[in-house]
Amino acid sequence: MNLLHVIPYYAPAWAYGGSVRAATDLTRALAQAGHRVTVLTTDTLSQAERAPVLRETLDGVEVLRVRNLSNALRGRLNLSTPRGMAAAARTLIAERQIDLIHCHELRTVENLRVVPVAKALGVPIVVSPHGTLPLNTGRPTFKRAWDWVPGRWLLLRFDAVIALTRDEAADARALWAARGIDIPIYIVPNGVHPDEFAALPPRDAARTRWNLGAGPVVLFLGRLHERKGLQRLLPAFAGALEQVPEARLLVAGPDEGMLAALQAQARALALEERVIFTGLLTGPARLEALAAADLFALPAEGEGFSMAALEALACGLPVLLTPGCHFPEAAEAGAGVVVPREVEPLREALIALLADPDRRAAMSQQARALIAERYTWPQIVAQLEAAYASVIARAQETRR
Repeated sequence: MNLLHVIPYYAPAWAYGGSVRAATDLTRALAQAGHRVTVLTTDTLSQAERAPVLRETLDGVEVLRVRNLSNALRGRLNLSTPRGMAAAARTLIAERQIDLIHCHELRTVENLRVVPVAKALGVPIVVSPHGTLPLNTGRPTFKRAWDWVPGRWLLLRFDAVIALTRDEAADARALWAARGIDIPIYIVPNGVHPDEFAALPPRDAARTRWNLGAGPVVLFLGRLHERKGLQRLLPAFAGALEQVPEARLLVAGPDEGMLAALQAQARALALEERVIFTGLLTGPARLEALAAADLFALPAEGEGFSMAALEALACGLPVLLTPGCHFPEAAEAGAGVVVPREVEPLREALIALLADPDRRAAMSQQARALIAERYTWPQIVAQLEAAYASVIARAQETRR
């Protein structure tokens, strides 16, 4: 298939979170499966950084970036100002004979630019919301305003939704149904490339670098945003230290306005020497953090399908999650624990897991098995290919 993926940010724009990593790995896997994959995106890499190259090929994926009029607006308000996005889409669709367009995230300026072009040229379009549908997480006022004006028009023009989880499928069904639209919905989760985690760095590398000691290490890997729940994990960890005093908490992720408050909270809890804030970790440093850890914790809400949790499982780490991560399969497989997003349940779960290395070892085996059985990218690509084929066939039938 000739595929065009549209997303506001793309590798190496890791500062924008899991949707970037998911889209990057997915497009790479599709290219490896023999499809011609093009990504149309913007030049943003972070709030302060732009991509110096606008056309390049990354891991077999052809990437075309258009300039944002304001990169600061993109970073601060999560709002793109892409120049020439519609014209670029029109050219790519014609030159590369695009069979299907896959939009990532729903409420984006990129979609407003590309979708009309695609519909005019008769190209089917699917959308992956990436956990952004609920109104109660992340800019609810903006979401309501969007859904009232451009959203009504936009929803009518997608041919299918690619949901990450059963919960997201239900959210999508409700959103489209509220507009009187019965849209096909396919559930296709994220995946990982297991070979990237087959030979991890030495366990002592990150422990030495961050002075983590020899005790159990809890890893939080994610953006420092209220939705990720670190403000609840810190007091839970402080309470767990009463039973497991040698434990450490490694916090790896870019600041989204909460770093100063979280550091102050850590000081107030007397955690200065027990909690380490590393900032964003990528490449080998990210793998070193995963190799050094004994437990991955993400007390988030409003997650799509956490790439960080999948990577942790691929490394054999037990995971401590909350219902808002929408990943009950981890607990069902014996590879993780899901508890309410409250301090006391988190504290109790931390104590139970950190104080029991045998249990963690058993969960580690289940973690790797779960990934191998259900969440490798070749398995995910096969599911997505079937969804794509169905959407394309339906569009062709409609045109007859």
